[in-house]
Amino acid sequence: MLDLTVNGKKIAVTASPDTPLLWVLRDEIGLTGTKFGCGIAQCGACTVHLNGEAARACVTPIGSVGARNVTTIEAIGNTTVGARVQAAWLSEDVVQCGYCQSGQVMSATALLQDNPHPTDADIDAAMAGNICRCGTYHRIRSAIKLAAKVI
Repeated sequence: MLDLTVNGKKIAVTASPDTPLLWVLRDEIGLTGTKFGCGIAQCGACTVHLNGEAARACVTPIGSVGARNVTTIEAIGNTTVGARVQAAWLSEDVVQCGYCQSGQVMSATALLQDNPHPTDADIDAAMAGNICRCGTYHRIRSAIKLAAKVI
């Protein structure tokens, strides 16, 4: 039995410590907003925050989470920056198929929490690990810039 703090709530999970956080979130806790994309931390669809830092849940064993707070897409809108990123995503009509977007929003929020006024190079670096197969990169960049103006 391991104790996790997910979206501000203490949760006891029965999974093995080497179980990826992604599967605990989706299968044991029922938070399905975090998506499985590649399983090797290359696409970013599974991005969550560990104490505010973007992390790939598909390769993060739950035994390594410890006392860090896990924040998922289901709760990111409860933060000031996360709510502004989500509003910018809607304003810029970023989403096409939507599959990668929870990971995109999580990475963009982590960027803007650390750097509220990113340059294009900062955006490129922060978002490089997030793949959008629909190719909405231009709208993603526009949304990040819009959110940064509001912050």
